[in-house]
Order: sequence, then structure tokens, then C-alpha cells
Amino acid sequence: MAMMNMPEAAAIGDAEAISGTLARAFDDDPMMRWFFPDDASREATLGHYFSALFTRQYLHNGVCERTGAAAAFWVPAEAQEKAVPDDQTIRRLVDILGDRAGLFREAVETAAVHTPPEPHWSLALIGADPAAQGTGQGAALLRSGLAKADAAGLPVYLESSKAANLPVYAHFGFSVREEFRLPGGGPVLWGMWREAR
Repeated sequence: MAMMNMPEAAAIGDAEAISGTLARAFDDDPMMRWFFPDDASREATLGHYFSALFTRQYLHNGVCERTGAAAAFWVPAEAQEKAVPDDQTIRRLVDILGDRAGLFREAVETAAVHTPPEPHWSLALIGADPAAQGTGQGAALLRSGLAKADAAGLPVYLESSKAANLPVYAHFGFSVREEFRLPGGGPVLWGMWREAR
């Protein structure tokens, strides 16, 4: 069991396991519930969404790590401009989001305006299967990514739409830098910042 808590680099063959883990992890996330409001189809749709992000975007331009029941996608400073969806990925996301695609586009544009301009690493997303929460897998992934950012001498930025996660990130040295609401009646996002150590 201890080995399952050790972060390891994620590979394309992990896509199904990672997307399932993240779909369960984000089922109660306010932003994901806003993008995918149908309770009956949310888990399956989130699986397709996270699979597209992982296989088409972050696997190629980020640092993707996993444990037995958690995953994290990080974007180093030098990859920030490349770690955006290409046209093919955008088309796939539009298909997945359906009539919520416009809201998603506005959310991405709004978040981009609030992204700090100084060089930094980004924690694009992190999640643990609810059945494994409390086993330290998310914490292990956080420590692993933060160590890489610290080794590069750079701060880290993240956005959270779940207030309950703010104390967790604060425990790892993050502080709220900004609070803003997504357009179209969307949820509040907290931009959080952690200086390099």
C-alpha cells in the first residue's frame, strides 16, 4: 500500500485510471458542477473531459504525476504558453461541454486575466478519489510538485473553486492572492500563491 502513495510520472497508458480518479474527485467541485450540471451523467462526462485534458494537453506540456488513487497536473514556467489547448483539443472539449462550451470559454478567458504575470509554476489540477482521501496521496503529490517548483526557484499559482480546499493549500504555504467570480453566474474562484522555498 505504501508504494501506491508514492508519486510517479503519469504515462498515456494511465489515462483511463487518471480520468476516472479525477472524475470522482471533482464530482462535488462547484466549477465542475457548473460546467456539468446533470447529476446522472456528470461522472462519465467528467471522465471524458479529464481524459482530453490529460492526453491532449498536460501530458505533452506539463508535469503529470499520479499515485494509486490521485493525480496532479503541473505546468512549469517555461511551458505556460504551450500548455493551452490546440484547435483539435478545443473541438473535443466543445463536444464534451455541449451547450456549456460558451461558459467554459468565458471562464478560461476570465481566469487568464487573473493569472499572475511573473514567472511561476501552475498547479493546473489535483484530485484524489474520495474513497482514498485521508490516505496522504494528494499531500504526496503536492509535496512532489512543490519540490520541483522550489528546485527551479519559482513560486506556484493555483485556482480553487472549493472553499473547503483553501485550508489544505494554506497548510502547504499558499495564501489567497485574489478572489473573483466567473461570468454568467459562475462560482467564485480563489487564486492562491506560494513563494518558492
